[in-house]
Amino acid sequence: MTGPLVFIAHSVKRVRTLILTTGALLAGFQVVLVLVARSIDASGGFDELAKMLPPFAREMMGPSLASFMSFAGIVCLGYFHLVVMSALVAIAIAIATTPTSEIETGFIDLVLSRPVARHWVVTRTIFVAVLSIAVLLGAMLAGTWTGLHTLAPARAVWPSARLILSLAGNLALLLLCWSGVAMAIGAAARRRSAAAAITGLLAFTAFLLDYVGRLWARADAVARLSPFRYYNSFDLVMGNALPMKNVWVLGGIAAAGFAAAYWVFSRRDITH
Repeated sequence: MTGPLVFIAHSVKRVRTLILTTGALLAGFQVVLVLVARSIDASGGFDELAKMLPPFAREMMGPSLASFMSFAGIVCLGYFHLVVMSALVAIAIAIATTPTSEIETGFIDLVLSRPVARHWVVTRTIFVAVLSIAVLLGAMLAGTWTGLHTLAPARAVWPSARLILSLAGNLALLLLCWSGVAMAIGAAARRRSAAAAITGLLAFTAFLLDYVGRLWARADAVARLSPFRYYNSFDLVMGNALPMKNVWVLGGIAAAGFAAAYWVFSRRDITH
């Protein structure tokens, strides 16, 4: 096995426990959501659940409220639940800042003492980030389909395959976007904690900006700068197709971040 392949295999091995454990939890959560939707459907509680939402939430969700407060809407909740999104973004940032950690600990000196070109440090990180995101979202999809096929009531209206795949695909683009941002910041940082903190703060600020923009019309123009604006799950739940604008914006940010990481990392001092 050549140097780069050994390097990649070593990196995958380092994150496999985290990714597989998180994937199992996410798959289990999707199954639980099917159980929750089944219970609410059996008791006829979807209308009562909608009435319990505060007025501002109803205004923010708008026409998508009816679609969300349904069996299919509850099943899809895991793909845009705040806790799930936060955890996945945090994992994406942690993986993307791996090179910074390797410089900080001096491990990079051992890596580059072998027949491995410097660009492989970034290429490896992108590969591991993409693989991890694919495994995590694949686990979520598997949990959704397993729950639907084994636990959904016969009369329930399932979410369409297009809807589930659109939510998963758009979420994957969001995670790649923050991976690119974290990788670009990490390529210039000397401490992984600093790179992760800066990226995490940017993500939190962007989320709040998007949230305010949805509630306050005057802030909408500025809120469009937030990557979270291009993961509009409510529109997808209503049955709309995944907008290509979302794909281009999130994909463009990810590509720009990866390119910046290559450029900065190739020119920085990596001596420990």
